[in-house]
Order: sequence, then C-alpha cells, then structure tokens
Amino acid sequence: MRRGSRNDTSSRVPSSRTSEPPAGGALTPLTPTQRDDIVDHAFNILETIGMAGTPAPFLDRLIEVGASQRDDGRLTMPRPMVEAALERSPSSVSLPGFVEDDGLTIGGGAVHIGTGGAAVQSLDATTGRYRDSTLQDLWVMMRVLDESPHVHYGLRPLVARDMESSLDLDINTAFAATAATSKPTGVSFATAEHVDPVVDLFDLALGGEGAFSRQPFSMAVVVHVVPPLRFASEGCDIIARAIDRGMIIQTCSAGQAGATSPASLAGALAQGLAEILAGIVLVDSIRPGHPCIHAFMPFVSDLRSGAMTGGSGEAAISSAAAAQLLRSLDIPHAVSAGITDSKVQDNQAGYEKGYTVALAAHAGADMVQLSVGMLGSIMVASPESLVIDDDMCGAILRSVRGVDVRPEYLDLAVTESVVTGDGHFLGHEQTLQLLRSEYVYPTIGDRASVAEWVDAGSPELWAQASARVQEIVEAGNPGHLPEAHERAIRERFDIHLEVPR
Repeated sequence: MRRGSRNDTSSRVPSSRTSEPPAGGALTPLTPTQRDDIVDHAFNILETIGMAGTPAPFLDRLIEVGASQRDDGRLTMPRPMVEAALERSPSSVSLPGFVEDDGLTIGGGAVHIGTGGAAVQSLDATTGRYRDSTLQDLWVMMRVLDESPHVHYGLRPLVARDMESSLDLDINTAFAATAATSKPTGVSFATAEHVDPVVDLFDLALGGEGAFSRQPFSMAVVVHVVPPLRFASEGCDIIARAIDRGMIIQTCSAGQAGATSPASLAGALAQGLAEILAGIVLVDSIRPGHPCIHAFMPFVSDLRSGAMTGGSGEAAISSAAAAQLLRSLDIPHAVSAGITDSKVQDNQAGYEKGYTVALAAHAGADMVQLSVGMLGSIMVASPESLVIDDDMCGAILRSVRGVDVRPEYLDLAVTESVVTGDGHFLGHEQTLQLLRSEYVYPTIGDRASVAEWVDAGSPELWAQASARVQEIVEAGNPGHLPEAHERAIRERFDIHLEVPR
C-alpha cells in the first residue's frame, strides 16, 4: 500500500441482506512491464500534453501547486506534482449506507457490484415495448436493487424523463433513490447550484441539519473530464460544491476507444488513466485527502460504425486492465462492466454481461458499475433484467471467492467414513455444515430436471423475474426512511413520487 486512508475505514460488513464482497485480483491481463509502461505513459501525457479547458477558479491554485500553462492554454502537470496529490489521496473510502450496516469500504481488494448509467427508456415487461423512463420506474429499479443480495450499491440507472426541469429531476432522483433503498447510492447534478438543495434533502432524510455530512450515504457522481484530455467546467464546479457540503465524490472518465480515445487498447487505457490522475490532482487542489472514488470507464467503439460496443471482448479486457492499473496505484475505483448491446434479455445479453462482469470482478475492481439491469448499450433499464443479473452476479462473486483449502476439507477420515458407510456425502455432517457457506444458490435461476420443469408448466426465466419484481413492488415502502422525515422533505420540496405503502 502506498499510503493510509484519510477517511474513516472502520470495518464495514454488509448486512445479512447483502452478500459479503469477496477479494479479487487474481486476474492480471497486463504483465508487470506492460502495466508500468501504460502508467508511465499516462504520467507523460499529463506532463507534456496536459489538460485543456481548466476552469478559471481552479487554474491559479493548480499552478500554485506545480502545474504549468502552455502557450496554447493547456495545463501540464509534472509527475512529482501528480504523485504528491496521489500520496495525499485516500487509498480506501468508507461509504455509508442510509442504514449504517449497509455501508461499504471501497479500496483494498473487495469487489462490489452496483448499478449505474442514465438510461432514457424502460422496457415494459408486460408489452415488451420501450417507453420513456419515469420517476416511478426509478423507484422500482432502486427498490428491486434494495432486495438484490448480490448488488451492493446503486447509482441512478435511469433518467426520470417526466420531470419538467433539471432541478425537479435532481431533487426527485435523490428522493426516489433514498426512499427506495438503504444501501449506498450515487446521484448526479445538472449544475453546481443543485448540490445544496439535494444535500438539504439528505439532511432532512437523516433527521436534521448537518446529519448528512456525518453519514454521507450518497456519492456525487461527476464527469470531471470530456475526453480527450479536457476538463468539464461544470463538472469541476459541481465537485467543488459537493466537497464543500461533505459529499463523497466519484469522478468519471469515459473515453471511447477509436473515437474520443486512441484505437489501441493500450493507448486508450493510458489516456483514461491520465484523465483519472487529473481528477485526483483537481480534488487535491480543492481539499487534500478528501474521500474520492474514481470511475474509469474504458468504452470501446465498433470501428465499422463508430457505435459504442459495451458487450465486446475488447470492452471486457479493457475494464479488467483498468482495474489492474488502478489497483497498482492504490486508487479507490470503479470500472464499467455488464453492458450489453442486446435490446432484450436474450442469449447475447447473458453472455455479454457474464464475461464482462466476470473479468472485471476477477481483476479485483473495487466497484463494478453499470453491471446490472441495463440493456441496449445502457440506453434501456429493466427491473426484470436486474433480478436476473443479480443471480448472475451471485455466481460470479462466488467464483471470485475461489476455492477455500483447509485441512478439514482434505480429511481422510471423512472420506473413509463415507466410502465404508453410506457411499455418498449427501447426508454427511460436513455437507450439512457447508450447505450455505460453501455454496451460493440462485433466486430465480432454474435447476430442476427437465421433467420437473415441464410438470411445473415450463416457466420462463423472464416470467419468473417479472413475478419477483411484482412481489417487491407490492411489498411497498422498505421502511428505512421515517415517515416524519419524509413529511419534512415533502413540505420543503416539490416531490412528485408517491411511494407505495
């Protein structure tokens, strides 16, 4: 480890509703030499080419701590300056839930699964048609997330397109996510001016002024760069205001290889890493040591058309390599995976989600983002897909956990007692002891025999998922947000969501 955390890192074990995140990192797509070459190139990019569009409020302070401005206005950052900012930044971040027991520690090797994206459409499970996503759809997605044992946190998966203004959108998104789940969440902002009212809403949800700064259960998810290598002015302003209000930050670099980043995967990874490092320098210039997570989304183009292809093998290995790079620098991070280019939950969706999430998880990504509930290159959200994907992630996380080798599992006496006794292990004491600890079971995945499945009416997976979503929705309010706190929010803000009771 290069440094200690500057955030509260008391051990957080997820509640019994959520599976314990396993430690990853066994997969290393890059050799040590390849890894170091990409890291060195990223530092060289910042030192020689630098970042364009540095907002005026941040320019002077960055120059004061060692940056230089070229004649063309680009801001270059020497390696010692970047390394000093990296040294001051936390290597792990304590991310609370609305309920403390649902909190997570990001950084250090444990793999967490989460949602993400900003889909503009929802797939109607009844009609099979796509429609504009709504605030109610957002509540349903986050409510299903709350009941998904292998999904640890939730960023806004869709945009509520029935909101009339960007302020309505930001406030109601924050409320819907908070009302639907007690797990850690993440919200985005249209402008820096929206940070204060949203944090005020979070204060009311927790019961009083200043409560959120003590328990910052929702991250500010901010795109701080516009690839290639340009600061996003509004994003920088949002970061500064969110830091001031005590929000944990998640920066984001999302270049697209062959379009907004180089076509070579190595070049795209180096540019994206440079943009992540620029975000670390930016946050350090505002408040050294502030808890921050960095999302590196190395998207890939189909070079025949220029369209993003999130489910490709190139995307899978790029995200795994991104996780390896960020782990090597002890940067608390998220990578993208689980993106499928399929428009429905079919075989293509299954295999694209499966190998992209599996590679990122085995590479030890701290947070695997965009990984559940999305279709159509993250343009469509579906709670039914989220239910199915939760089963998938349970199996993937179990595979990351690996094989537990203990002396009692290699015991000759156990084998002797079985082979000279009943001749099978089904009823053995050790089998009963390991029934839950060694094995993970799907919630809706079918393991019946063909005959049993036919006798049951040949139920389809999609129908099972739809029934599960309906069950969760009909259960109504999860109960973690006190009614008095919800009333205070509704008295202060124009809340459009009617939460089922």
